[in-house]
Amino acid sequence: MYISRLLSSKLAEALKSFPSVLVTGPRQSGKTTFLLNEIGEASDYVSLDDPLERSFALSDPNGFLNRFTKRHVILDEVQHVPEIFPYIKIRIDNDRNTPGLWVLTGSQQFHLMKHVSESLAGRIAILDLLPFSVTESMKEGGASLEAVIWNGGYPEPSLYPEKRDLWIRSYIQTYIERDVRQLQNIKDIRLFELFLGLCAANHSQTFNTANLSRECGVSLPTIKSWSSVLEASYLCCFLLPYFSNYGKRLVKTPKLYFLDSLIVCALTRQPDAISTLSGAMSGAIFEGLIICEAVKAFANKGMKADVFFWRSHDGLEVDLIVRAGAKMYPIEIKLTSTPSLKHLEPLNRFKSLAGNDASETGLLVCRVDKEMQMPFNNLAIPWHHFPGWLSAKLGG
Repeated sequence: MYISRLLSSKLAEALKSFPSVLVTGPRQSGKTTFLLNEIGEASDYVSLDDPLERSFALSDPNGFLNRFTKRHVILDEVQHVPEIFPYIKIRIDNDRNTPGLWVLTGSQQFHLMKHVSESLAGRIAILDLLPFSVTESMKEGGASLEAVIWNGGYPEPSLYPEKRDLWIRSYIQTYIERDVRQLQNIKDIRLFELFLGLCAANHSQTFNTANLSRECGVSLPTIKSWSSVLEASYLCCFLLPYFSNYGKRLVKTPKLYFLDSLIVCALTRQPDAISTLSGAMSGAIFEGLIICEAVKAFANKGMKADVFFWRSHDGLEVDLIVRAGAKMYPIEIKLTSTPSLKHLEPLNRFKSLAGNDASETGLLVCRVDKEMQMPFNNLAIPWHHFPGWLSAKLGG
């Protein structure tokens, strides 16, 4: 079963405008399926996961590339052969009038981006395909919040829930044994597993490197290095605090979010879907779901996420600040079906302090059945309406 992806319009646009397109994202987020369904009939396809193809590309890059004509060429998992990039660059420079010829995929952000920036800067459009957004996963019919959180957004467990338990065990094991070792030479993989579990337990919280260093028994530089692995493999993202002073944002402590709720549920050993939304981590998991929907909304527009959180000096906090156009939209995320004036206090405070930079409307994302106008020009909306609301604000 193929679920059409929201990124498809940006892919079509990029193929008409750039000589090459890179579709990147976490392993098993559906990159290959996406490309084969969108442009497969008009493309040649090669997977560089195949040892024979990889060996051919490494030993004879010109011979490898000479096989392809004027059709699209999909080179899957291209991070395995970064040596091919200079040869692709030469071919692009010799034929700048043919857009969209080279279509690449990759799932290791830092190493891949290094080679792309060195060889294909200005010649390539970069698109992120993340796991299903709520809008995509609910296309086949209404799904409950419990099901969306429990099964996550990766295509396989989302579309085939009966495979969930085996899939997530295999995914985490493969991630640790393959991706982590490729990205960094970690000597004691058990310590990294401990680190990963502690990060999941602190999902939606500030990323306290000192505590993690103490609990894992490793140095602060090691914790920071391992956190870069989480980002590089698209497992996690970090939400910076909002300050009008950009430099101040970069040095303050961010909050950590796993990009998929299924991984959090598995690593924190949640017993079942119902218990997940009634247990101690329910609020954090729900908040993480909405934060990551915001990240996906930007990615599906081909944009870098412009999102933050905000905390006042006296501890009042807005869960999410989204910059869309010229305005900052304050958004509170609460696992409640009964919005109250108390939920609006952080929104009102931020709008007051930010002045003209802030939108007049604050948003409360929760479990109401339909949109509700709230006092002081605030709006409560159902959780599954949020992706559509943000997509409309982003335009394009």
